[in-house]
Amino acid sequence: MPRQSELITGDAVVLDLRVARLASRCLAFCLDVLLQAALLLGVLLLLNSVGGVDGTLLTVIMLVLVVLVVVGYPTIAETLSRGRTLGKLALGLRVVRDDGGPVRLRHALTRALAAFFVDFWALGLLGAVAFVVSFCSKDGKRVGDFLAGTLVVRERVPASDAPVIAMPPPLAEWASRLDLTGLSDDLALAARQYLGRYGELNEQARQQLGGRLAEDVARAIGAPIPMDAPPWAYLSAVLAERRAREHARHSGYRPSPYQPPAQDSGGTPPEPPGPFAPPG
Repeated sequence: MPRQSELITGDAVVLDLRVARLASRCLAFCLDVLLQAALLLGVLLLLNSVGGVDGTLLTVIMLVLVVLVVVGYPTIAETLSRGRTLGKLALGLRVVRDDGGPVRLRHALTRALAAFFVDFWALGLLGAVAFVVSFCSKDGKRVGDFLAGTLVVRERVPASDAPVIAMPPPLAEWASRLDLTGLSDDLALAARQYLGRYGELNEQARQQLGGRLAEDVARAIGAPIPMDAPPWAYLSAVLAERRAREHARHSGYRPSPYQPPAQDSGGTPPEPPGPFAPPG
């Protein structure tokens, strides 16, 4: 069983994220190293083809390039993609903050510098330090993760482990008219995790966390929570509709262009009818 990390939300509600296994992290790291080596080799061949470069100067240039590639590649990749290098993307991994939020430049730069100086290269004994520290950490953290306040999690989980998000029938027609372009992957993931653990949360946690997530989603997509619709139903409708559109897009079917829903005098979509039955 993969280990799980307990993350505390702003409402002090514990959510579980699946911590990446050491083997998958090592494989992702190896893929990134191969990419970095190919990039450095390409630059070296280019410098050699130019000619006329002094041997000492060439050595200095290569040392600078090594530092720039080894530190710059993961920093830029994890900052722009919110926690993923190409190796992590291939393995379905992502770096997140300890509170579950997306990493930023300072987190990525701290991890990259620690990787170069401590975890892998300068003092890392070719990864021995990172391996030992990660093996001893319950969350699989290396030195860079401890310094940056991050951890690596599995972004893709087996289908049997993923919660099945069903469309609440009263919200089906309403959801089909939503504009979901503003819904980020991070927010959708948080909503899926909430729905997946709905049965494990107490009533207070269901209401507090569900209400906050529903409000965040409502702001992102510009569609207020329908009257009489509980937060879980609103989130289920949005995620189920998002999944249906993604499936249609990948299957080659082109859905009809989004049409803004009819609005009342208050500028909100018409309210769908209830009632709603709690999940499972």
